[in-house]
Amino acid sequence: MSDMAAGSGAGTGDVPAVSLAHRVPDLGALELLLAVARLGSLGRAARARGISQPAASSRIRSMERQLGVALVERSPRGSRLTEAGVLVTDWARRVVEAAEAFDAGAQALRGRRDSRLRVAASMTIAEYLLPGWLIALRAELPGTAVSLLTGNSTVVAERLLAGEADLGFVEGLDIPAGLDGAVIGHDRLVVVAAPSHPWTRRRGGLTAAELAATPLILRERGSGTRQVLDAALAGHGGLAEPLLELASTTALKAAVVSEAAPSVVSELAVGEELTARRLVAVPVRDLRLGRDLRAVWPTGQRPAGPARQLLGLTRGAS
Repeated sequence: MSDMAAGSGAGTGDVPAVSLAHRVPDLGALELLLAVARLGSLGRAARARGISQPAASSRIRSMERQLGVALVERSPRGSRLTEAGVLVTDWARRVVEAAEAFDAGAQALRGRRDSRLRVAASMTIAEYLLPGWLIALRAELPGTAVSLLTGNSTVVAERLLAGEADLGFVEGLDIPAGLDGAVIGHDRLVVVAAPSHPWTRRRGGLTAAELAATPLILRERGSGTRQVLDAALAGHGGLAEPLLELASTTALKAAVVSEAAPSVVSELAVGEELTARRLVAVPVRDLRLGRDLRAVWPTGQRPAGPARQLLGLTRGAS
């Protein structure tokens, strides 16, 4: 008996259950049957459902074949439910009411999701790109409340993985572990110095080795800017110990303007200072400092609702 029970259990587990979708009529067919019961005519039911009478007749016949019973008796005076049809109609009404409740619940969930958007962004994107995107999003979704969390690329990844943000933006070399993403634009890092610094008078620019050997004012470890610079100079002796490490691009620029030391920053962050000659860009002959800007989200959780809409506004952010 134990062997039979074991065999029976194994057999039950191995045989897939037949899906209800193949045995239960779809909602459209059930709604049509309810219309026939309410209006007493297949033709009137077809018009109420916005389909032709031949299409309605075909759908009723298909449902009858699926269930294996006759549901509607047709005559010149109209259509009348059979005894089985009356019983099926009662069941259909409960199924349709449950579907309506399901739909109402889903709409409420979408409404709750669409009422807010939590964004996490690394500093350069947060300061120089996101304001324009959020203004555009506000015009499209005036009822959505947006909150912005800022930090370096490592912090952005942590916020997303902890469920504290719906969409993130980073500037590092690649997509952080546990996240999916898409390139939305490109950026370039530039070496900048105060106008009085000796580097600004060098016609041939710097070498990568000279840059690597100089104590600079830099962003903190974990920032996208620092990741790109560390990787670019790894083959040139690596970065010298920084003179200062700052978590704020604004503070970093102020320190450079005050002639403390040169720095390497996003081109997006110093456009105004370069135009006004408060800072000067110093070319580096043998170094490429381009990087991708990425939107990121938890693996397998493609952005939806306002997050998806914001993502659409970011394309071409270089």
